[in-house]
Amino acid sequence: MTSSNPLGAGFLIHPVGTEQIFSAERFTEEQRMFAETARRFVHEEVLPKIDALEHPDADFSAMVDLMRRAGAVGLAMIEIPEEYGGLGLDKTTAMLCAEHVAIHGSFAVSFGAHTGIGTQPITFFGTPEQKAKWLPQLASVEKIAAYALTEPGSGSDALAARTTATPTDDGHYLLNGSKMWITNAGFADVFVVFAQIQGDKFSAFIVEADTPGFSRGGEEHKLGLKGSSTRLITLENVKVPAANLLGQVGKGHKIAFNILNVGRFKLGVGNLGGLKHVIATSVAYAAERKQFNQPILAFGAIREKIAAMVVDAWAVESMCYRVAGYMDASIETIPQSAPDYAERVMNAIEEYAVEDSIMKVFASERLWDAADQCVQIHGGYGYSEEYPAARLLRDARINRIFEGTNEINRMLIPGTILKRTMKGQLPLFDAVGPVMAALAADKPELPTSQDGDLARERFLTEKAKQLTVHVANQAIQKHMADLKDQQELLCALADMLIAVYAMDSTVTRALALPADDRGLALKRLATSLVVAQHYPQVVAIAERVLEHLAGSKAHRRAEAYAALDKLTYRAGMDRIGGLRTLADATAEAGRYPL
Repeated sequence: MTSSNPLGAGFLIHPVGTEQIFSAERFTEEQRMFAETARRFVHEEVLPKIDALEHPDADFSAMVDLMRRAGAVGLAMIEIPEEYGGLGLDKTTAMLCAEHVAIHGSFAVSFGAHTGIGTQPITFFGTPEQKAKWLPQLASVEKIAAYALTEPGSGSDALAARTTATPTDDGHYLLNGSKMWITNAGFADVFVVFAQIQGDKFSAFIVEADTPGFSRGGEEHKLGLKGSSTRLITLENVKVPAANLLGQVGKGHKIAFNILNVGRFKLGVGNLGGLKHVIATSVAYAAERKQFNQPILAFGAIREKIAAMVVDAWAVESMCYRVAGYMDASIETIPQSAPDYAERVMNAIEEYAVEDSIMKVFASERLWDAADQCVQIHGGYGYSEEYPAARLLRDARINRIFEGTNEINRMLIPGTILKRTMKGQLPLFDAVGPVMAALAADKPELPTSQDGDLARERFLTEKAKQLTVHVANQAIQKHMADLKDQQELLCALADMLIAVYAMDSTVTRALALPADDRGLALKRLATSLVVAQHYPQVVAIAERVLEHLAGSKAHRRAEAYAALDKLTYRAGMDRIGGLRTLADATAEAGRYPL
């Protein structure tokens, strides 16, 4: 599994189609086998128990039992090293399993919190002794893990934690404070808890739930994910051995932020699985429900909604699989015998922090839109808890909040790109020259379908990149270092970057498809629809930002409009006809057809 350019955020500066990115067409048999194991587990074990999961008893026995069953078939040990009871498999395999597990929100969140943010801190940052003690039990789900970062007063400002860890003379720490919104808190055995040592040394600890002074609050009454346990935990002089310090004193932010990168990646993948499930649920209901003596799936208004979901899923899938390939390609170059192997793996994952945030934002919002349309397709029944649409909508809403709110992630996307540019890690300014040349030259004609495979889509994607670089450059010139305080501009730039990544990922994937790919025509059609949808969004955002940067000065506004005219085009596609064709294929398949 290789990538010709595993450079984080490299999609912005490299010509579309020049990378060999990883995609579903390149899965190995082993990866497909694990994906099938996860799929069968969810359909045969989880879905038949929805009633018990959605109305849990006090100890969440049904959820705990299912998590242990998942452990028995190997789903919890995929990313744990072999020497500690795991399988040590790649990120792509983990991604595929997470995608299938996501079909039921509460189980996905509970199991994902255990295998991901609960276990991964120990996997990457634990000492050999810590790994040997806890990882085998976490791999088998003999013990269940949780992650305790958020506090009542900190929210998105995680480093403002007030929980304290006071060293004692006998080689321990006394932890005092509280954490909230802790997934699995009602039944987890092992918690990764963040606290301040001496007031300003943000650090992480492994805390066992049976330690004296550790207590759990009552269950939160949540909008969705009602089958998952979410509680506040309280620490009152909880005595933790110094050997339970995870990582280095004062370096807890490295653990917190790196694990959040992994969490955002997996959340994007989970949203993809949820999106595909929403498509199947919508098609099944629309095929069954009759109005005016025919299934509502025959109605154009319904079919267009479903086809739009498929276009979004094609984009999310291309973006997610691409990042998994990047991570695996980078990790494969690191010798497992290296003494700093875990740290280098974390650095390889961190390289794609921009893409992780993009995936998290884009996928969570596309899933929310699809779940909302699923309710609409169900009509009045969509508002009834007797049908799955209501649960799918409720469960989808949290994805835009946890693992960093979408607003936080939007500001991280351009912020991280600019930081890397200033450090010389990303040659973004090299892209400014071609943009200036394009502004000075005559405007080229928009290619047609006669100019080669996806020629128009490639052209528009490059123009979207140029427009994004131009807007970013204008914003930097006006605000310089103060740009970090211009949140509206950062969020607008993020939306442009998200759209560009969706376009670039789908076009690059479609161009690499072999001529004998069974779904070639449909996949190219979906790609054209992605570009036709997102290119105008980039143009609209660019116009809004450039008008703001120009202010009331007429000559600056004229310059902004002139630049827009040079870099913008009409997408030139029959989107209604394209969506009809995609809807036909989806109706025939009864699910996501690509």
